[in-house]
Amino acid sequence: MMIVRVSVASPHLLLVCPPLHVQTLAFATMLSSSDFASASWELVVRVERPNEEEKEVTLRVSGDLHIGGVMLKLVEQINISQDWSDFALWWEQKHCWLLKTHWTLDKCGVQADAKLLFTPQHKMLRLRLPNLKTVRLRVSFSAVVFRAVGDICRALNIRRAEELSLLKPSDEYFKKKKKREKNSKEPIIEDILNLEVSPTISGSPVNPGLYSKTMTPMYDPISGTPASSTMTWFSDSPLTEQNCSILAFSQPPQSPEVLADMYQPRSLIDKAKLNAGWLDSSRSLMEQGIQEDEQLLLRFKYYTFFDLNPKYDAVRINQLYEQARWAILLEEIDCTEEEMLIFAALQYHISKLSLSTETQDFTNESEIDEVEAALSNLEVTLEGGKADSALEDITDIPKLADNLKLFRPKKLILKAFKQYWFVFKDTSIAYFKNKELEQGEPVEKLNLRGCEVVPDVNVAGRKFGIKLLIPIADGMNEVYLRCDHETQYAQWMAACILASKGKTMADSSYQPEVLNILSFLRMKNRNAASLMASGLENMDMNPECFVSPRCAKKHKSKQLAARILEAHQNVAQMPLVEAKLQFIQAWQSLPEFGLTYYLVRFKGSKKDDILGVSYNRLIRIDANSGIPITTWRFTNMKQWNVNWEIRQVAIEFDQNVSIAFTCLSADCKIVHEYIGGYIFLSTRSKDQNESLDEDLFHKLTGGQE
Repeated sequence: MMIVRVSVASPHLLLVCPPLHVQTLAFATMLSSSDFASASWELVVRVERPNEEEKEVTLRVSGDLHIGGVMLKLVEQINISQDWSDFALWWEQKHCWLLKTHWTLDKCGVQADAKLLFTPQHKMLRLRLPNLKTVRLRVSFSAVVFRAVGDICRALNIRRAEELSLLKPSDEYFKKKKKREKNSKEPIIEDILNLEVSPTISGSPVNPGLYSKTMTPMYDPISGTPASSTMTWFSDSPLTEQNCSILAFSQPPQSPEVLADMYQPRSLIDKAKLNAGWLDSSRSLMEQGIQEDEQLLLRFKYYTFFDLNPKYDAVRINQLYEQARWAILLEEIDCTEEEMLIFAALQYHISKLSLSTETQDFTNESEIDEVEAALSNLEVTLEGGKADSALEDITDIPKLADNLKLFRPKKLILKAFKQYWFVFKDTSIAYFKNKELEQGEPVEKLNLRGCEVVPDVNVAGRKFGIKLLIPIADGMNEVYLRCDHETQYAQWMAACILASKGKTMADSSYQPEVLNILSFLRMKNRNAASLMASGLENMDMNPECFVSPRCAKKHKSKQLAARILEAHQNVAQMPLVEAKLQFIQAWQSLPEFGLTYYLVRFKGSKKDDILGVSYNRLIRIDANSGIPITTWRFTNMKQWNVNWEIRQVAIEFDQNVSIAFTCLSADCKIVHEYIGGYIFLSTRSKDQNESLDEDLFHKLTGGQE
């Protein structure tokens, strides 16, 4: 006989064991007897039901019981007839969901001290949209945020959900709002659009809205009016026709007092703080501490808007316009006073059209049969629209050659431009002393691939300049070009923009880029003689609603109104949707467009810098002066990873260039996800449908090698 101490339920239990040849039989007899309870243990689970008091349930379980079995036992013991299909187990200490129902308690590591919560996976969440409208809807708290955002966008009729994400607002965002509520005698009641009736259930077998040229337009592409017969893009959307109008139409402009009370970042460091709250797309809301009915911001996170189609994107275009509008008004992005007035004129025009009963009354005068419309769209697609230019692109790469003025900033030297003969070919600019020397060696050849292209324009002053910041080994090579007129500027500016992306003028986007630049210049070219605004119209306008508070302080109200109405003459004939798209394009043309800022410390540096993350590059910026120091293109990136122990992001580029930095204003995972997310979005093509490779997204953004 031998005595063995066995640790099962009681550490003090002693077993007297017989010889080895009878041990197996005896142990089997013990487990099959009423003493089986000694191999099991009690598990306490809290049950959380909507509108009911929380209760605790004690279960007797064993380690080989799977999670599904625990849930079955739990429901049997609660003995309440209801639909439990959305419920799952949440492990509080480990901060994770137990969603793999075939795993055993032993495999999950669940023991008697585990605190489990049996709770619905879908909970209510308040989302503040770019147009400052709050919607309340049921969202999955167990699905990863990437998938949850897809479900939310499906419910709101927003295509290309991968461009958006959820942002937890910073304390500064609510600071002025709370102060205003405190000073106000009457409580402010928030206007909430409640979509509770239709939960956005992740993974439900609904139509994912695959992109198709035969998709029926959800609103008129000219007037912007929702088409009642095909009101919603998704068949399962909880939006009614009225709700769709709320999200697809611009809201009335806020009063100057409300505008002044909203948070406005004053420096690059302030702007960096705004981006600290992006949620991790690879983890669920519950895992990131989001509470039921908490308010989050739904925003366009990635500034690369793929397949923006006026026929199907009523809500998407409007929310994008609203995000751009607030970025201008709150000075989250810088623009000149001249540009501010253009944006103000477009806002005023859009506001007028949105409030007009003519715009909102849908008339079906020229209704075309859906099949006929689909065939018409297919015909345009097959014909290709621009086949002639495409053939030219294959056989010849265009070049530009003209006289331009050049200036290189140097210390203690006045700004003096000197004229040269410039030749733009492929992605490079070469310049010569004069046209006759074009066949010889150039004075200098500038490779624009990866450079920063910044407009330096004042239409009223007839100044058409292009500022080039060209990356070199020890920083940036700064070059200024000066054009003589609008057309020359538009051609050279468009060529520079494409070259910075590694594209030539043979690319199909060159001519549209030239036209966009010319269109924006024409809006800036205000003609005082064409001013036809009546005194009544002047009185109806509150100009401070359409410009930033700082701009409003510089001018008297009447003077500001006159200048906005003057600029409005250039856009007065635009339809609603075209005006919104024009606003978005003008926003995209600003030098700082698409830059998301983070405060970082580069390896080997003794001071903090700002890192600007864009869709195609990273920029190191001096935190005090705001001047770009170095640019790195994603196309030159070989690999990137995170050292989680020291929270450092390391990136390797071509030509043995490598950088490493720690992020000070946010978690390094947020910056890493931005980089991986932009690379993921660059893989999209029109040949594919709207279903994306989610595994690839998590692989690129997850931070693992």
